[in-house]
Amino acid sequence: MSLPIERIQTDFLVLGTGVAGLRAVAALGEAGSEKVLVATKGKISDSNTEHAQGGVAVVLSDEDTVSLHYEDTLGAGAGLCNAGAVRVLTEEGPRYIEELIAWGAAFDKKGGTLHFSREGAHSARRVLHAGGDSTGREVMRILKRRAEGCQNVQVLDNTFALDLLVEDGACTGAELLTAEGKRLVVEARATLLATGGAGRVFLETTNPPVATGDGPAIAYRAEAALMDLEFFQFHPTVLYQTGAPRFLLTEALRGEGGRLMNVRGEPFMKKYHDLGDLAPRDVVSRSILLEANLTHHPCVYLDMTHLGAAFVKKRFPNVYETCLSCSVDITKARAPVLPAAHYFMGGVWTDLWGRTTVENLYAAGEAASTGVHGANRLASNSLLEGLVYGARVAQAMREDSPRLKRASGALPEFKEHYIQPEVKRDILTLSWEKIGISRSQRTLQSAVEHMERVLPTLEGRFAEQWAGEVQNIALDVLLMARCALAREESRGAHSREDFPETLPAWEHRHSFVSREGLWHGDADAARKP
Repeated sequence: MSLPIERIQTDFLVLGTGVAGLRAVAALGEAGSEKVLVATKGKISDSNTEHAQGGVAVVLSDEDTVSLHYEDTLGAGAGLCNAGAVRVLTEEGPRYIEELIAWGAAFDKKGGTLHFSREGAHSARRVLHAGGDSTGREVMRILKRRAEGCQNVQVLDNTFALDLLVEDGACTGAELLTAEGKRLVVEARATLLATGGAGRVFLETTNPPVATGDGPAIAYRAEAALMDLEFFQFHPTVLYQTGAPRFLLTEALRGEGGRLMNVRGEPFMKKYHDLGDLAPRDVVSRSILLEANLTHHPCVYLDMTHLGAAFVKKRFPNVYETCLSCSVDITKARAPVLPAAHYFMGGVWTDLWGRTTVENLYAAGEAASTGVHGANRLASNSLLEGLVYGARVAQAMREDSPRLKRASGALPEFKEHYIQPEVKRDILTLSWEKIGISRSQRTLQSAVEHMERVLPTLEGRFAEQWAGEVQNIALDVLLMARCALAREESRGAHSREDFPETLPAWEHRHSFVSREGLWHGDADAARKP
């Protein structure tokens, strides 16, 4: 099966338009003389960033310090954070938020000054928010305007990245598929993977449909090393309504005084953790499942009724309206909640400048793994990471100044047969049941064996984005299961029923996987398989 092929040359190719991708584009576009091509498989605003409610954590208050933010991040990361990456995040973060404000970002204020809220595992009020609970939308508004204002930037909507192009161990660009069925071969001096998250590899998730883990999958096929794939964060409070989307109820609700209760109306988090409702996300997620099982009830409840209707409607207008559309008035009734897949701590291994193990290939944002989040991301650090590392990766792409290499390899022909829809549903169900919030050797081994049988049936090139996404999901699930099976302990978001202890021997010991195999080591071990 043949499709028309168009060849394009550019200086920089950016795949993805979330916070990391657009911040990189804004920096790359400043030069003016170098061409930047941006490809996004939906619209420019279709990303996890657009849906981010809680806010962005940053030290801009006199009552907070960078060292506190640094320690809180390390604490949430459960002994697996790359300290250098955390230092970059917390020290450089204020600069990039101030820059965003200078570009016109309207963060919420109280009495004329920036208003900070507090979220789980933070020791101070340091979370900025915009529009109450629409922070991601405001960040995207500013970055989109900034990127689109650059004359040397071209954005391709509805364009899917099939695979990276690699010649002699170096990335030369990517093969793309347009919604009109055109095959694009884009040759670029440097290529950035900013493809976002992977929540859609699970049956239950807060992520939008675009978050199918494309970046790690295509990087793996290009022989890049991936890191810490066993660490997937499950958000504890997601609206639990039969037939309704899994809408995230931001952690800021609990930061402002919201309380988790069981079906009997009893607060329960204090018996699981000293921080109670503001414990780290992995603790809260597991505690909710335990409490639901203990009370023989399918969910628990988030209570905001004691905070007053006026406050809730003003502080959380989006949450209030969305819950109301699902017949839940959070000013009058408790919202039923359960955990769902939310954020991928793992991804394509990079150094602190976004460089991967493949020459001329870079990664940033949720698709990447610098080790900044460790085993469990601190709430509201993700937007900050995208801003900081999006700017840094753009600097590296410019300064490394790779020369354009031609993509000379032959492209594979498209297959004419189709992947059946039930194949995807079966994979998502398996990942949720076998490598979800609680795992064991039995479930993980079963997942590995099943996916090793399924993946070969999905090989080849398909002329539809949907089929390409299924291939990426299947590969991600297999690699995640293998990494989770190899880590014989519980740490952060990785919880093993058969290895419940957090073991000192595994501290600062990351998991790496590539086509060469699976290994463990410190944060730089990806370069030493």
